[in-house]
Amino acid sequence: MSERLQKVLAKAGFGSRRACEDLIRAGRVKVDGVPAALGDRVQSHHVQVLVDGVAITLPDQPVYLKFYKPPGYLSSTRSQGGHPTIYNLISIPRRVFPAGRLDLHSEGLMLLTDDGNLTQRLTHPSYQHEKEYRVLFQEAPTPAQISSWQKGIQLPDGVLTQPAQFFVDEEEAGNTWCRIILREGRKRQIRNMASVLGLTVLRLIRIRIASLELGPLAPGQTEECTAGEVAGLLEAFKHESPKSS
Repeated sequence: MSERLQKVLAKAGFGSRRACEDLIRAGRVKVDGVPAALGDRVQSHHVQVLVDGVAITLPDQPVYLKFYKPPGYLSSTRSQGGHPTIYNLISIPRRVFPAGRLDLHSEGLMLLTDDGNLTQRLTHPSYQHEKEYRVLFQEAPTPAQISSWQKGIQLPDGVLTQPAQFFVDEEEAGNTWCRIILREGRKRQIRNMASVLGLTVLRLIRIRIASLELGPLAPGQTEECTAGEVAGLLEAFKHESPKSS
């Protein structure tokens, strides 16, 4: 049975279907020596698919890894501005991609996988799965600031953020640890929301993606997800459908 080429690429670990479509548009994909086009359908076991001149292989079973990204590392596959990437810390024989990113200065949980379907659901904004963060603020948020987080904040670009869950946890050396739960993932969203409200983020740690928790992982450490953790993610998205914007 034939499948859309971007779906085959996603299964082979080249990221979400959207990312695979970008590979096709960029002319980096060939099928039996012919440059591929969006909309192409292939029978992956009967044709040769090349990405950047290298034949793809379809894994029998996807890989799911939890990774604690330390601050100072990029979440991308390529270095920018001389900064190291998370792939400087990861050594596994399979090609895996992050299902969702963290900015350079943020840290915490990332899911690395070659399951393109799950990556699509975790990264597409229409699914609105929860992401939970521990945030250390320089100051203690006021009741009015907390209320703004919970109702939504208008960012400098005019976008109104969705309501977020906000909890004050504890003080530490005059600073304040809080927990924030979002159902959207705009670039640098927590930092931008904090800036609008006059709050200073000292540390930002992602501790949960949907049902997957960071647990006791140390910075830079990678751990294979348990069968239960994978089943929890797959089951959650099995019953979820995209939310209209």
